Amino acid sequence: MSINWGGLIGVVIFYVIILAIGLYASRKTKGSTSMDDVMLAGRSIGLFVGVFTMTATWVGGGFINGTAQSVYDSGLLWAQAPWGYSCSLIIGGLFFAKKMREQGHVTMLDPFQMKFGNRMGGLLFLPALSGEIFWSGAVLAALGSTFSVILDIDTTIAVIVSACIAMSYTLFGGLYSVAYTDVVQLICIFFGLWLSIPFAMTNEHVTSIAETSSTWLGTWDNRYAAIWCDLGLQLIFGGLPWQVYFQRVLSAKSARYSQILSYAAAVGCMVMTIPSVLIGAIATSTNWTATDYGQEITDSNIVLPLVLQYLTPQVVSIIGLGAVCAAVMSSADSSLLSASSMFARNIYKLLIRQNASETEIIWVMRASVIVSGAIATTLAITINSIYGLFYLCSDFVYVVLFPQLLSVVYIEFTNTYGSLAAYIVGLTLRLGGGEPLLNLNPFIEYPYFDNGEQLFPFRTFSMLCALATLLLVSLLFHFLFTKKILDKKYDIFKCVTNVPPAPDPVMLNMKSIDEDRKDDFDSEVSESKNDTEKAGIDNRGAEIEL
Repeated sequence: MSINWGGLIGVVIFYVIILAIGLYASRKTKGSTSMDDVMLAGRSIGLFVGVFTMTATWVGGGFINGTAQSVYDSGLLWAQAPWGYSCSLIIGGLFFAKKMREQGHVTMLDPFQMKFGNRMGGLLFLPALSGEIFWSGAVLAALGSTFSVILDIDTTIAVIVSACIAMSYTLFGGLYSVAYTDVVQLICIFFGLWLSIPFAMTNEHVTSIAETSSTWLGTWDNRYAAIWCDLGLQLIFGGLPWQVYFQRVLSAKSARYSQILSYAAAVGCMVMTIPSVLIGAIATSTNWTATDYGQEITDSNIVLPLVLQYLTPQVVSIIGLGAVCAAVMSSADSSLLSASSMFARNIYKLLIRQNASETEIIWVMRASVIVSGAIATTLAITINSIYGLFYLCSDFVYVVLFPQLLSVVYIEFTNTYGSLAAYIVGLTLRLGGGEPLLNLNPFIEYPYFDNGEQLFPFRTFSMLCALATLLLVSLLFHFLFTKKILDKKYDIFKCVTNVPPAPDPVMLNMKSIDEDRKDDFDSEVSESKNDTEKAGIDNRGAEIEL
């Protein structure tokens, strides 16, 4: 098989268009040294762009390729990510989006550092960073597999070039570029995938998916019931503590908008899942030995690109490839921006150089985009399971970060002692369960351990243990210090009795809150004034007609 030059030219044109849109959108931040402008698009994201960028962030290459892979491998019953992340968005809109937006934070980690201190916030940055990096790696891996099948281009080259394109416009435009390109990318994903469905379903080598439903719907195995629930809960609650989500929540024009974006994106995720599920079902129903592929599928990572390449006309497969490219860009750029925003503000600004100017922070953020992109690219090239990466990215976030997020938003009495203890307990219990993707063998054998396989819901168990530790240790140290069993000089974290009068992060965020509330008030006054003037004009018009 030789390089598909027509497809390659089509992809190059698509990349040029996306790059042009991203660079055009970056003009909105030209010369700006404001973190709000670069990281949060000036907190001006409206409903139309907001719904597109929120949905496109989740519907990435890992989402569409991974869903097709899972349906083909295990059946729809085990393809949990689409509905899991949709439920997560709904819960986020109901319980977290409004509170975070009203408080005017810049990143998801701001309330963590306000409550637990800068150093503890730095520790919590690590699982947040790993989540974003694994997510980027998953979507880049999906693109690499698609390029290798449809264009016969080396996977490594495809991944590196795509990562460079995503980094280039993210570097200069920040969230403005990411959000505006998301609109185009989501449209490409929707039409590109749906266009391929009729051609693939009517291919002569494909049996009706209605006849093979018993295969692609999947079968239930009671042996794995606990694991099914474990992974489902991980996706639902592990989908919450993400900077990539809260970056859009915090960039919305108002708290109400942030909730609407969450609900609309949940619906969008489920709608965008349908073509991937159908492609997985089609792949299950295909006699692959009779196609030009000439053999059964041995690598389920490439299910979606194989369907596009061998079951649809060449032009359609190229358009489908454009959809995958769009999906990758829409998620990769978001994750890179999120990881770099947290590092620049919560690590560099609040932990390393508290006197750093906003210009310096923005340049640190841009450098972080490059470093994060390099790490994600390496993961995409070296780890071979797209759907596995898709799960893994919410794994450590679920166990370590979710209890902490719940604490900073809803539980008043928790403190740094409880946070640190919970971090250690959660991480130890989760790593103890092992991780095949990282070649990490289990050193804790949970109940029902069978030949190296954990059949116990150890992820949820680890999360609950972390949450219980956070509450109990916080209460213990609060009791010890307030009852003067321990002298206040031993309050080394200064979070119970030696609380400083005005920590820097609080002051920074209070300033942000005040400015944000002022902007909202000014906006409401302006809208009210415009409505009054419009009403006056309408009345004058009515008088003239009379």
